[in-house]
Amino acid sequence: MPKSSRRATKARLLASREVYRGPVFWVTSDQVIEPTGVRVRRDIVRHSGSVVILAVEESRSQPRVLLERQYRHAAEDYLWELPAGRIDKGESGLAAAKRELLEETGYTASRWKRVLKFYASPGFVAESMSVYLARGLRPGTAQPEADEVIHIRLVPLSAAVRMVMRGTIRDAKTISAILWLNHQRNGPKPHR
Repeated sequence: MPKSSRRATKARLLASREVYRGPVFWVTSDQVIEPTGVRVRRDIVRHSGSVVILAVEESRSQPRVLLERQYRHAAEDYLWELPAGRIDKGESGLAAAKRELLEETGYTASRWKRVLKFYASPGFVAESMSVYLARGLRPGTAQPEADEVIHIRLVPLSAAVRMVMRGTIRDAKTISAILWLNHQRNGPKPHR
């Protein structure tokens, strides 16, 4: 491809200034030239990244998914969600997933695998989310933070899918992970 017809694959950052810093995230106002050549201001919510734990109990014929119900002020409601949390500075995603599962639910797991990585709202939020499949669950005592009031329940996968389809589960990370698991277990098998 001739050099003149190649497009940049990333934006060129012209200027960036921090306009807000809080304990969980910060906001920058960036002046960029996007790969299409458009010069624009982008206000971005920055975050260290999060983990989501798809904890699956497999002792029965149908796997059960560990769900939490807690109040979310931004949604002004109680939501059903998978355990999740922020990756602390210097912490790996897997270490954060193990810590969050124990803190929020008391469970530990013997087998871990990252199965998804995505951006929940990439138009203005730079937070990436990694979903870890946790298997070989063992119950224990939860160690929630002072502001966390969490109720947990093991839900059969088919019931969790119905909760998604009926709109009972409205959290995007939870919807994504549950539908991924259902597809892995019940979806079309890849051609070989």
